[in-house]
Amino acid sequence: MRRAADTQYLANEALGLFSRLQTVRSFALGMPMVLAASVSAPAQAAINAHLARVAFDLRRRLRDFVRWVRSPESQALSTEQAQARFVLLKLRFNNLLDQVDIFADVFSQRGEHGTGVFMAGLDALAEDALNLPGNYYDPPPLICFVERGHGAAIRRARTRLPGGDDNPVGVIQIPRERMVGSGIASSLIHEVGHQGSELLGLTKSIREEIDALVARGCPRQVGWQLLSRWLNEILSDFWALGHLGISATYGLMSVVSLPSYFVFRIGTDGPHPFPWIRVQISLALGAALFPHPQWAALAGQWQALYPTKGLAADKQQLLKLLLGLLPEFAKLVCNHRSPTLKERRLADLFPIAERQPAQLQALYRQWQANPQLREQTTPSLAFAVVGQAKADGQLTAPEEYAVLTALLTRWALNRVRSYGLPAAALARPLLSANGTSFKPLTLSTHEPQ
Repeated sequence: MRRAADTQYLANEALGLFSRLQTVRSFALGMPMVLAASVSAPAQAAINAHLARVAFDLRRRLRDFVRWVRSPESQALSTEQAQARFVLLKLRFNNLLDQVDIFADVFSQRGEHGTGVFMAGLDALAEDALNLPGNYYDPPPLICFVERGHGAAIRRARTRLPGGDDNPVGVIQIPRERMVGSGIASSLIHEVGHQGSELLGLTKSIREEIDALVARGCPRQVGWQLLSRWLNEILSDFWALGHLGISATYGLMSVVSLPSYFVFRIGTDGPHPFPWIRVQISLALGAALFPHPQWAALAGQWQALYPTKGLAADKQQLLKLLLGLLPEFAKLVCNHRSPTLKERRLADLFPIAERQPAQLQALYRQWQANPQLREQTTPSLAFAVVGQAKADGQLTAPEEYAVLTALLTRWALNRVRSYGLPAAALARPLLSANGTSFKPLTLSTHEPQ
């Protein structure tokens, strides 16, 4: 028989969680930001609905626990057994708070002057890069935030959050040190590529194609096996190339520009190609998508920045092996077909024709004659034009900054006009699945309402 004091303790602990659960509210009620800095209405609605669903489920379970622990039927269980039930609810509560913190990182930055609006503009860029014409998948909402550090990352939509719930939106972390320049698009669209590649099942289907080559006894199997192991990161780089052209490779070079020891530090058991060969892979894919002498020139620049002369013989041999494979590998990736691609070539999913260097250069000249044309350009195309102009020496870094900050602000304002006033629609209390409000709780210490 459990002691009355133990029962009261467990009931009060559950009621404490119940009370603190009231602090989980819609972000629209607590995050100060100008409208242009807001995350999109679909993203806000998806996050709000997700947190409401988790919070209401936990609320119900806590109420059921308090009733149960005070009931005669629970007295047959020991205090230890009752505690075991309670701690599962406590862990679930902490899972919910972890989820709130994930999204709070995004929303809290929207209150930073300037940064919040830039983030909204980058949301628009991310959505543009994910929305492939052709209805290949239902794209989830995407939201961005900046973080310290050198690299970017994504918590993909429809993957597991703490506690096992499906993430309702893609959350993209980008490095603050890259704000604002054309290189930020390379990092951002690389992360978008992780989401898009997963939705299309590209890593699996292309890896199967490579594995079939290896099974047939093709030469240079070690090189193919490494490329297969690195495929997830390579395809995300490919996604960035398909939207940005040479700007994607310049951005990648900026990310991996490290002391030579790290650039040539060859790890063959991780998901990332080592930096030197990763840039070479990007160059090979870029040349396959957008044939132009600029790729050979950039390859020469990369070789000058990080010459291979003086490397150990085994490293030299591996680099030679991989470089020899890259033209064939680039052809395989560009020409890949699968049922999820509706049997089209992978390269044909991307706006390759309009992103050829000559087209980007012509568009930049039109911008020079009529700057208002910039505002009619889609975000990913605008970054491609700016990146190409910078690569051609037609645009300085300060000029690039001025153009991109103006465009990011414009895209943020356009989203407000597109969605109307999201705060008016989303400032309601959290709603349950059946539409009833998550009302303030006034539980007594004796019985839950």
